[in-house]
Amino acid sequence: MKKKKFYVVWAGRNPGVYDDWDDAFEQIENFKGAKYKSYTSSAEAARAYREGMLLDENLSVGSFLKKLSSAVTPQAAHWTSFPEIDRNAWAVDASCMGNPGIMEYQGVDLATGQTLFRIGPFRDATNNIGEYLAIVHALALLEKRGERRTIYSDSRTGMSWVRRGRANTKIKPTEANAQLRELIRRADHWLGSHSFRTPILKWDTERWGEIPADFGRK
Repeated sequence: MKKKKFYVVWAGRNPGVYDDWDDAFEQIENFKGAKYKSYTSSAEAARAYREGMLLDENLSVGSFLKKLSSAVTPQAAHWTSFPEIDRNAWAVDASCMGNPGIMEYQGVDLATGQTLFRIGPFRDATNNIGEYLAIVHALALLEKRGERRTIYSDSRTGMSWVRRGRANTKIKPTEANAQLRELIRRADHWLGSHSFRTPILKWDTERWGEIPADFGRK
């Protein structure tokens, strides 16, 4: 039987401990200076994450944080430089500090830059849940307004959950995330009771830069 692995992400979109490689990979894919490592036990992974160091490089907490703070990110071209992007589309994104942690999500109109919705924060949540809820929220809002727009998301996981018609989360139920779990239930129900033809496209972060709905907490 294949031994389960746990993945620590120190530097990525949403640092934390992940028990699924796809979830961890989404945090480090195309992320400049990503730092991560796999472990064979959750306790070992949690300890390594708390200590805040890459064991194989023997970095101290101080030097690791100094290394991160001194990193220089090159200026990327603005997304408006790319004609293939639908200017009338909506973009959605989520942010989660920790995994699980404090999460919020939002949607932005590319044409105007207006924030269409911003929901949260929710405790004991995950980034993938936020990405999923953001897409469903945008779908429901478009239907309510009688509009048809393209939706951009930078989350493969969130998009795959929408295609499946339900959230594939293993979040541990707590008193703190009761409201969040109710939102997930309602989102699942909405997808199961509605049909839609809205294009949901993957935002190409590597080429276009951060999605306009990004919270800017990288």
